[in-house]
Amino acid sequence: MSESVVAVTGATGFIGRVLLQSLTKEGWTVRALTRNHCVDDEFTQWIEGDLDDLDALRRLVKDVVAVVHCAGRVRGSSLEDFVHTNVEGTGNLVRASMEQSSPPRFLLISSLAARQPELSWYATSKRMAEKLVSAYSQKMACAVFRPTAVYGPGDKELSPLFRVTQRGILPMVGQRAMRFSLLHVNDLVAAIICWLSTEAPVQGVYELDDGRPGGYDSRAVADIAQEVWKRRVHCVFFPASLVSLIAAINLWSARLLHYSPMLTPGKVRELRHPNWVCDITPLTRALPSWQPSIQLRDALPQAI
Repeated sequence: MSESVVAVTGATGFIGRVLLQSLTKEGWTVRALTRNHCVDDEFTQWIEGDLDDLDALRRLVKDVVAVVHCAGRVRGSSLEDFVHTNVEGTGNLVRASMEQSSPPRFLLISSLAARQPELSWYATSKRMAEKLVSAYSQKMACAVFRPTAVYGPGDKELSPLFRVTQRGILPMVGQRAMRFSLLHVNDLVAAIICWLSTEAPVQGVYELDDGRPGGYDSRAVADIAQEVWKRRVHCVFFPASLVSLIAAINLWSARLLHYSPMLTPGKVRELRHPNWVCDITPLTRALPSWQPSIQLRDALPQAI
């Protein structure tokens, strides 16, 4: 067993791909879970399977020093959809880890949405997964990261929004006074690697954003976009009633046509929540070597 083998789920996703590249660059050997066939290389071994496949999960975590669980469902048409992947899948991975003679340290990449589980099925499932992981904290070194909205090259959620600002429009849902945080994917990955590299395991639940005091509001993002694109950017607020109606129709259509929707009434409630600002002080105290270093003003051109 190499002392630097780390297991990663979600390695083919937006965050996981960046994490995989950074881990191998830092000298880690990675064992990664994938649904599709991937070719191993000098630093990466791929395990075919998913979070329902207990044999694959056992092979994934065998003799590793750490597990970083990035995989999760962000689209669904029912609470059961989210619970199956985000809760039951996490439980399978935790149990496979606990079967090891020396359980690895375990990091769950959750979401800031878990702070308000009443808002959506997604948020509910993330909070449930956090509680499940925390229940094993006496037997296995566990931590939970709650990143806010993560963006960067390859992101498919925020990059369309940022791209529209090039045309002079910032579409928003909710109140002008609402505040939110952002986090560049490279800063999130840097925090994960710091967590992996500590001599003594860091445990607990931690929020992550880019460290901007008070976060952002719509005008702040528009001003940054104006500065970057050298053109006027107008905030356009869509009526919440209209967006909620569209989301309800989308959910009904998804159930009828059997697809997984992103825009649902729960997602609209998340978007309208007035405060998604983080406090990163607990994490910077636990990981003194980590500080977010990328601000939206610098990263916006690459984020689109």
